[in-house]
Amino acid sequence: MDESIQLSSNSFIATFDEHATPEALAEIAQITGKAEAQEELAPGVLLVHSSQSFAHVAHLWRERPPVFIRHICPVQRTVPLNGGGDTVAAITAAALQICADAVPVDQPFSVQTRVLDEVGFKPYDVNTAVAQAVAQATGAGVDVRNPQQVVSVVCAGWQTSGSELAEATAYVGLSAVEDNLSDWAGGMRRFAREQGQVSRSEFKLLEALDVFGIELQPRGVALDLGAAPGGWTRVLRQHSLYVTAVDPGDLHPSIRSDSGVRRLKLTAEEYLSRGPDRFDLIVNDMRMDGRDSSRLMARYSEYLYADGQAIMTLKLPERNRSAVMDHSLTILAAAYDILGVKQLFHNRSEVTVHLKRHDAYRDGS
Repeated sequence: MDESIQLSSNSFIATFDEHATPEALAEIAQITGKAEAQEELAPGVLLVHSSQSFAHVAHLWRERPPVFIRHICPVQRTVPLNGGGDTVAAITAAALQICADAVPVDQPFSVQTRVLDEVGFKPYDVNTAVAQAVAQATGAGVDVRNPQQVVSVVCAGWQTSGSELAEATAYVGLSAVEDNLSDWAGGMRRFAREQGQVSRSEFKLLEALDVFGIELQPRGVALDLGAAPGGWTRVLRQHSLYVTAVDPGDLHPSIRSDSGVRRLKLTAEEYLSRGPDRFDLIVNDMRMDGRDSSRLMARYSEYLYADGQAIMTLKLPERNRSAVMDHSLTILAAAYDILGVKQLFHNRSEVTVHLKRHDAYRDGS
């Protein structure tokens, strides 16, 4: 991160799936070296008071991204939310205090506001006011799609020991977008529902391609294991890949009629026993225990071309998730280079894994 914006902050907000709270807490403890003071702002949103600076935490997580923590942002100013008409102005003033000498003219910025409780205003109100004020004060341009820096504003009360919220506050901070783990507020990567969409599971594959920076080979050949009803196959076809869709279940009529799709009404195990073709890409979103799915994927690795990739979801149980995930990744590591593991916004009780065929398999061994 540029030295001009390395602002001192020992508090940050971390966002994750609320059902993966134990795993997220373990990741926070691991990176900071000890248990830290935390306040729950909302399910899946923690205010962490750390002995480590945000810059240090962000650096470590850039080097080795966490699996369950999706998004972080620093807290450098706090603003009480009293519900009065001057609240947005107070947030804007706090943002200006942070940004006045810290946003270079040549680094475009954006403002990301999350409102976790009823506070009497909308995120758009804050985004507009803060963006205009910071742009005028610094001369930097606003670029919502491709910012280099982000002014983060999180508005919430913190949880008391009971069910009520107290001390409604806006938490304001400035950071390089790369330090936030995700360029989407709270790590919430959203996609518009398209006409012709087969299933919501398509969002999982779209998000994986985006988060892992995967470039698909046009006119390549892909294998979709457990394809029904065809959502992932449809995404691959949109990227101009020819797809072999394997599933004993039925595919959506729009997928069945696609000449670029070869339909095999088989289980993944049955297709493997027949000796599959070779592919540039294998994807797998089957509802199968993560360890069993990993064993199957390890066997399929020899049917990838030398530079072939794979994308799969690991289904995790309610308990012992980390143990099951670690066991599954150990199985996969025998056959693949593991390029990325993440619980994406569109995942539920699962994580998505990005794989590349292991060198040991390139000679056919």
